[in-house]
Amino acid sequence: MLAEPEERFGHRVLWGVTFAVIGVAILAIIVGPAILTSPPRPPVVKIYYADNISPAHREIVRRFNERYKDRYQVVTVHLPFTRFSTNERKELLARALRSKSDRIDVFSVDVIWVPRFAKWGEPLDPFFSQEERERLLPYALQSCYYQGKLMAVPLYLDVGLMYYRKDLIRQLPGWPEVEEKIRQSITWEEFISLFEKWPAKNYPFYLFAADNFEGLICGFVEGVMSLRDSLVGPDGRIRVDTPASRRALQLLVDLVNRYRTTPRDVTLYDEIQSYMYALDHNAIFFRGWPGFLFHYRERIEQTAPVSSFGIAPLPHFADGRPACAFGGWNLMISRFSRNWRAALTFVRFLLQEENQKILYETSGYIPILRSIYADSAFLRSNPDLVLYWQLMQYGVHRPYVERYTQVSDILSYYANLAIRGELSVEEALRRAQTAISSNQFVLK
Repeated sequence: MLAEPEERFGHRVLWGVTFAVIGVAILAIIVGPAILTSPPRPPVVKIYYADNISPAHREIVRRFNERYKDRYQVVTVHLPFTRFSTNERKELLARALRSKSDRIDVFSVDVIWVPRFAKWGEPLDPFFSQEERERLLPYALQSCYYQGKLMAVPLYLDVGLMYYRKDLIRQLPGWPEVEEKIRQSITWEEFISLFEKWPAKNYPFYLFAADNFEGLICGFVEGVMSLRDSLVGPDGRIRVDTPASRRALQLLVDLVNRYRTTPRDVTLYDEIQSYMYALDHNAIFFRGWPGFLFHYRERIEQTAPVSSFGIAPLPHFADGRPACAFGGWNLMISRFSRNWRAALTFVRFLLQEENQKILYETSGYIPILRSIYADSAFLRSNPDLVLYWQLMQYGVHRPYVERYTQVSDILSYYANLAIRGELSVEEALRRAQTAISSNQFVLK
């Protein structure tokens, strides 16, 4: 007997639902895992960072990697100051960037290198507003521009200074007056007079690094700019054969060869070797940079308590003004980086106040944020930072020219020969000027 139409329709609906359920089940078996499993996470982006990786750097990198552990990981490329000279470090970076390597995303440069490395750097103007730039110390920010573009941001600052042994100074009659004069920047004329009256000549009186390297040029520039002159003429060209340059170099020559305040050995020493000589021989005064008391604390304690070392501006000419060369390191982002946005995140992290404080408290690197110098509690805990702030008021910059490294190599070569007594000051500067003007190079 045939079913009625409604009954036949009901069976068709039932079978249709059954097939639909079976179809959904089969589909779930086939594609279910793809639907139920969340999309895979993007890989963690690696940021390659080339610098001298101090304990402070390591701590900041650790904090960054922890905060961004699902997105970014900083991989450090360690270029230690104890292993590479500044010139060697510069050449290593230049070689890597010249090859357009993408294995360097963020790298630090000496404040004087920005013009040299600008062609390999990513311009940062779009990423740092005027308000953000105003939070940085102007002395530090000044070194970050090239041809009107912001090519770097400062990481930390250095400023040349003179260390002195308070315990030895205080053996002098009338020492409070002497020490006060030293702390206010003694003149070179008074300094030499103090040496001539010094009762014990068995200690080196004054040390400065006079090897054929950049550190010698810092001392030379301080002398020139103490006389309110410059190595750059009105036409923008480097000029070294000038009355101020001759007077500045003659002073360095005379400290070694005429007054004998300084042993001849310094012509072989960079800053680290000069520090070691000062500690080994109880030098009374020596030129240096702020990090000395942090980086060599254990070695210092073998000679005298760290508290025995005072900090003062460098001496200056009586008819001039105090001048202390700025140093320090800036951060750049490689224009060959495939991860420049991640690199920018890391650079901004390094500039945060808490991390700038870590740089100073852990490794002695001078912060570049204005806010830190307005933090009275932090300054009370770190009184030397007040002294560094005062020294910055005497700060002077070396010339910002693209050829600076070439100029510095030539000038340090001939200045070293003059201090060693192998050339007169006049002849050394005349040859240096000729070599600079004719675009010569010195092979080291």
